[in-house]
Amino acid sequence: MTTIGLPVALGIIMFGLGLSLTPGDFARVVKQPKAVIIALVCQLILLPAICLGLVLLFQLPPVLAVGMMMLAASPGGTTANLYSHLFRGDVALNISLTAVNSVIAVVTLPIITNLAIAYFNPFDDQLGLQWSKALEVFAIVLLPVALGMVVRHFWPKFAKAMDKPVRIASIIILIVVIAGAVASNWDLLVANFGRLAAITVVFCLISLAVGYWAPRVFRIGRRQSIASSFEIGIHNATLAIVIAQSVLGSTELSLPAAVYGVLMFFIAFGFGFIIRERETTDAEAETEPEETAASTT
Repeated sequence: MTTIGLPVALGIIMFGLGLSLTPGDFARVVKQPKAVIIALVCQLILLPAICLGLVLLFQLPPVLAVGMMMLAASPGGTTANLYSHLFRGDVALNISLTAVNSVIAVVTLPIITNLAIAYFNPFDDQLGLQWSKALEVFAIVLLPVALGMVVRHFWPKFAKAMDKPVRIASIIILIVVIAGAVASNWDLLVANFGRLAAITVVFCLISLAVGYWAPRVFRIGRRQSIASSFEIGIHNATLAIVIAQSVLGSTELSLPAAVYGVLMFFIAFGFGFIIRERETTDAEAETEPEETAASTT
């Protein structure tokens, strides 16, 4: 499962992402630079810093600390697009952010992982993600995406027909991968679940909140803020699990991503309802003065 199943599973998920992308999704970044820059700064700089603070606060063991930092460095996944659609976010912005984040993560994820390994020193005989392993990350992340985009370009009807089945398969595969990671590390998970559940829940909530409020502070629209919230708050746990187990060869490193992958579905769903309720309240507050003015007139 580790050597073949995990990379193949992630490859299918990333291929499905490629089927939904066009060059225009990257070009759209130029049209919405403010929203994209704010989201990327939160994703690439703010969240790893917040995660480091949480890791030190919760006093995680070194191997779990590195696993958390790897999770924080992982880009958003296709699940973020689904949640954004459900709660009326700007899905086009989500797609663009996922595309750009996936490309940037090929560089930033190995860097952050190596810095975390150097700082926490969880292994005595491992130096981290070397160039050869960084190339594996490139192959795992970008090649299936590029293949999906090529299929969409040359065979658009086939890509359109396969889009929904691949999305469904991606969700099923995501659940199976996380369940497999949990089952294969059950004893370790039970021993660390309380500690990991607390930090992953806090990290997920902070990520969602930062993703929503940072754009709002800079007067970004609500739909774009919702998209940013889910893109930043829902990390690609499968990618973190695959790199931990297949590239670095450590099952313990994958535990934070496995716990996060289970809990984030429920946290993000609840957060989405909170945002929607707030939007409804704000909309009612905006219409009340107008109705009062009309009645006075």
